[in-house]
Amino acid sequence: MDEAAHRSGFASFVGRPNAGKSTLTNALVGTKVAITSDKPQTTRTVVRGIVHRPDAQLILVDTPGLHRPRTLLGERLNDLVRTTWAEVDVVAVCFPANEKIGPGDRFIVAELAKVRRTTKIAVATKTDLATPERIGTHLLDIAELGRVTSTEWAEIVPVSAQSGDQVGLLADLLVGMLPEGPQLYPDGELTDSPEEMIAAELIREAALEGVRDELPHSIAVVVEEMGLREGRSEDKPLLDIHANLFVERSSQKGIVIGHRGSRLREVGTAARHQIEAMFGTPVYLDLRVKVAKDWQKDPRQLRRLGF
Repeated sequence: MDEAAHRSGFASFVGRPNAGKSTLTNALVGTKVAITSDKPQTTRTVVRGIVHRPDAQLILVDTPGLHRPRTLLGERLNDLVRTTWAEVDVVAVCFPANEKIGPGDRFIVAELAKVRRTTKIAVATKTDLATPERIGTHLLDIAELGRVTSTEWAEIVPVSAQSGDQVGLLADLLVGMLPEGPQLYPDGELTDSPEEMIAAELIREAALEGVRDELPHSIAVVVEEMGLREGRSEDKPLLDIHANLFVERSSQKGIVIGHRGSRLREVGTAARHQIEAMFGTPVYLDLRVKVAKDWQKDPRQLRRLGF
């Protein structure tokens, strides 16, 4: 392979909340780098997943879902999305095939139309949840949305991250739109997120599963301390993680902890297994639940929680 033909660059998945962006990122990378949940607005950070190929290095930027914000946190997440759009080579807009195109999709594409120089493609996600007839109609609707918003789709691609259908084709298309260039990350590196951030996100994912209906957006996690325990032999390492799980009200604290701590124990066990699988090291996880009153609306609290 001629070295000059090697391509490298950035592609960003955008879309309304719960459009399948994180699941697609994980499918392309081949392992979990972004947390997923069936609750909207799960992603709160820009996670970079790195796809290594002999001919290219594709860096996937998974952004929070763009939405009409109701809180200061929502406004900051939207700003993060718009900043990312201007800095990547390709923006891929995700439209779940099992749902009709709605106002949220039109809002996103209209905003994206203002970004002139970035290549744009449309991805019909979750095709495993739709009939062939529904997928056909969906693709026509996506094309029409591009027409009425003056958005030129370089490609419209149906995929299923769950079944793997056409994921490889999507990777080929994205790589073909990248500029020629050298590797930007070392071989084997799958994400550039700090380990503390990964651990915090995996804890939050486990917490969201436990309180799915009661408080989907009120949970934030901060890892206060993280490091290998001293005095252990190299063949028996133990990673100590001390983390605080923040909610907005005292009543929510009780929900997260559960009867005699039962729910918090479940969250801790699930998170510990995920972190051990990600880092390949046994983990001791110390979880505490604290109240940060109305943190989504408070600039000082948002700064403290890393937003």
